[in-house]
Amino acid sequence: MDWSIQEIAKIAGTTSRTLRHYDDIGLLKPSRTGHNGYRYYDGPALVQLQRILLLRELGLGLPAISEVLDRETDTVKALSSHLEWLAKEQERLTRQIASVRQTIDTMKGNGKYMAQNMFDGFDHTQYKDEVEERWGKDAYAASDSWWRGMSADEMQQWKGRVQKLGADWISASQSGISPESAEAQDLARRHVEWLRGIPGTPTTAPGGDIKGYVIGLGEMYVADPRFAANYGGESGATFVRDALRVYAEKNL
Repeated sequence: MDWSIQEIAKIAGTTSRTLRHYDDIGLLKPSRTGHNGYRYYDGPALVQLQRILLLRELGLGLPAISEVLDRETDTVKALSSHLEWLAKEQERLTRQIASVRQTIDTMKGNGKYMAQNMFDGFDHTQYKDEVEERWGKDAYAASDSWWRGMSADEMQQWKGRVQKLGADWISASQSGISPESAEAQDLARRHVEWLRGIPGTPTTAPGGDIKGYVIGLGEMYVADPRFAANYGGESGATFVRDALRVYAEKNL
């Protein structure tokens, strides 16, 4: 069984033009082409399209998606990993929704402010395993204790600072400036200052490898779609990585 390009475009919420472009760049080939020139897609082609759309939602560009698909040839394993991530995101978003609803009720006079509930779902622990694996359990424990010791206002201010830094990185990467430019290097300086404010990282440990830590983080931003999404996708994360490397080589 297969479906026409028009049917797939409608079902997947995309356009025939987009699907033709995917074909032209070798990202998604139709399973067959009819005598009238129409493209048709079978089950395996739909699976490929599903993976493409999932990766696009993570902020990856088409070249990066192509690399991921070429590298992760075990489709079931790849989709299983993505499903696990989606389930965690669903749980986190459910908690955020409940948190915001409670805040609205409180502001309407139907309850009282509860800091521990207002930030439920805004999960700073989502990278716990990565932190412990890369820098040890003490690093995570120190940063977790620091975070939980903040007041509600301090948490909000911190999140605002992080969001502003991320937005400034995206703006800079899209402006066409080079990672070596003064503007990019000032962002790198701000980024390192931000990292220095997080207890438990090598930036705060006596004798810590600050340079290696900053350069390694930059590489991780590019390699992991979850991090890359914070900077507008792989191209934005690559800009951040390159700017951080330049800064680290010159200043750390």
